[in-house]
Amino acid sequence: MFQQIMNLLSLWALPAILLLILTMGLSKKIPIYETFTTGAKDGFKVAVNIIPYLVAIIVAISMFRASGIIEMLEQTLSGILCRIHVPADVIPIMIVRSLSGSAALGVFSDIANTLGPDDYATKLSAIMVGSSETTFYVLAVYFGAVGISKLRYALLVGLLADFIGIVAAVCVCNWMFL
Repeated sequence: MFQQIMNLLSLWALPAILLLILTMGLSKKIPIYETFTTGAKDGFKVAVNIIPYLVAIIVAISMFRASGIIEMLEQTLSGILCRIHVPADVIPIMIVRSLSGSAALGVFSDIANTLGPDDYATKLSAIMVGSSETTFYVLAVYFGAVGISKLRYALLVGLLADFIGIVAAVCVCNWMFL
């Protein structure tokens, strides 16, 4: 019964919101179409402004992956991380997640396809992907979109939050799956 109600709500939520917006706009005599096109123009301007930042982050990720640094760090850190029950397969997720969400999902897909959905490394990777942020992407795109060039403490706090998310994921996985 509850599942049917949730399915019905999810089916009608978006149309109801759109209808509510249109009704409120008409009742307040707002020129809906003109307002919509103005917003779309502003959105397009923002998209054009963030293109250089997107290109920079894509190039940085490509260089990082092609350089072999991930494999080198994997070999260097595997002994230490093995002691705290972090498989070497998860190290690329720890490195790439701060850079790119799509790259992290690609690495996660490889781990899940290779090791299977019930493997400890797959579960740990899934929790890491869900408990951290794409810090460099956020800084490049969102800060670039509004013209912020001085990051001040945002980078440090973002990377610290990513580190805490990784540590929390390891703790949760050790607690739940070992």
